[in-house]
Amino acid sequence: MRLFAAIDPSPDAVARLAAVADGVRDDVLRWSDPAGWHLTLAFYGEVGADQVDELTQRLTRVARRHPATRARIAGAGRFGRTVLWAGIDGDGAALRALAGSASAAGRRTGVGTDDRQRFRPHVTLARARGRDGADLRPYVARLESYTGPWWDADAVTLFRSRPGGPGHGPRYEPLARFALTGRR
Repeated sequence: MRLFAAIDPSPDAVARLAAVADGVRDDVLRWSDPAGWHLTLAFYGEVGADQVDELTQRLTRVARRHPATRARIAGAGRFGRTVLWAGIDGDGAALRALAGSASAAGRRTGVGTDDRQRFRPHVTLARARGRDGADLRPYVARLESYTGPWWDADAVTLFRSRPGGPGHGPRYEPLARFALTGRR
């Protein structure tokens, strides 16, 4: 099963961003469902059923070591010509440390994480259709001034990613939730 660890934005943060994104949404891009918006901390890829318990135990320990923090969705950007995203504003050092620990939990469990790319906290809004991508600069320009409400990033969720049907993105199923209870 394909697994990843993430933080869910608050329902209010998602609703407000969705209202703004609706004003930008078109058929040029494949827009992700707001119900699935999340801040990925670590992507584990294919994880065997026999490894899920160990990964869960390690993420429980990670959550006990890291404190909750405040965050908000703010700004926008792109990864090349393929991915449009909204940024995450808040304690970047705390989020990077949490992402690093979530990745390490995967490595120690023996499941893959891609640590080659620098952690950039974001919520994926849309992907370009087709291999050549799209000019995402106009979308970034329309969304870069967005600033959403602050919310408590107080838990990590282990998600299972299930492929969607034709024309539909993946579906995310929460498997376990870990409260961030570390001290500041």
